[in-house]
Amino acid sequence: MAVGYNSPLYILPFDHRGSFQSKMFGWKGTLTPEQTAEIAATKAVIYDGFKEALEGGVPRDRAGILVDEQFGADIIRDAVKSGIKTAMPAEKSGQDEFDFEYGEDFGKHIEQFNATFCKVLVRYNPEGDKGMNDRQTARLKRLSDWLHGANRKYMFELLVPAEKAQLDAVGGDKKAYDTKVRPNLMVQAIHELQDLGIEPDVWKIEGLDSRDDCARVAEAARRGGRSEVGCIILGRGEDDRKVHEWLKAAAGVPGFIGFAVGRTTFWDPLIAWREKKIERAEAVTRIAKSYRMWVDVFENAAR
Repeated sequence: MAVGYNSPLYILPFDHRGSFQSKMFGWKGTLTPEQTAEIAATKAVIYDGFKEALEGGVPRDRAGILVDEQFGADIIRDAVKSGIKTAMPAEKSGQDEFDFEYGEDFGKHIEQFNATFCKVLVRYNPEGDKGMNDRQTARLKRLSDWLHGANRKYMFELLVPAEKAQLDAVGGDKKAYDTKVRPNLMVQAIHELQDLGIEPDVWKIEGLDSRDDCARVAEAARRGGRSEVGCIILGRGEDDRKVHEWLKAAAGVPGFIGFAVGRTTFWDPLIAWREKKIERAEAVTRIAKSYRMWVDVFENAAR
């Protein structure tokens, strides 16, 4: 199977689980069925915003959602039935080391929902804990082989959190780490993962300030005959201004096919709705407008 996905892809991600229940709802630990249903109902607001954006003109063949099974099973089923591009997470939520949410049953869950992409979120720093990196990459290679053997697409969200020594080297300045250190580590991480036989079709990439860094990351993703592999920029929960900058830096760079901007799109409207400051329909419309704005920013910058 040829590796890659090279069509425009504008993802609205709302597969947040642990962080969603703790930061949006203030709930810890095992949820009651009622709490689970309340979170699912909140995610339905996001999905309705996505659908409103499609009705408002966002190109349907470029749009997609990323949502989890725990709170979004009904949403995924509806989206798949409606021909909408979908992605679902395979990772266990809320831990630094990648592992499968459903253990040995990961394949059954992927087949059951039949999403367009299987997504993983991975924290991988080439200079990080070798034992953890080795354990993670063994699982990620297994998933890569399984997905490509089953003719399914692999979406890989790569986070490169700073090691203490790396942060100390820039005087503890996180912005300096992001601009001067992280881009090189991302290229190195992509090379290492590829060399281990981990072959994403789409890399989900933390925002990069410079176009040159975007180009270097995309070149790494596409090296060695991987010419169809795509990259999308993620929003990291940043404010509108920062996400604008990142989308503009990536748009038009060969290999960058789109974005995945979640919390910046939906968080404030959902909080306002939950605090009864706005009606549900208003929250839906605000989410739709925000998502549409990211599409316009990316497409206009790519011209």
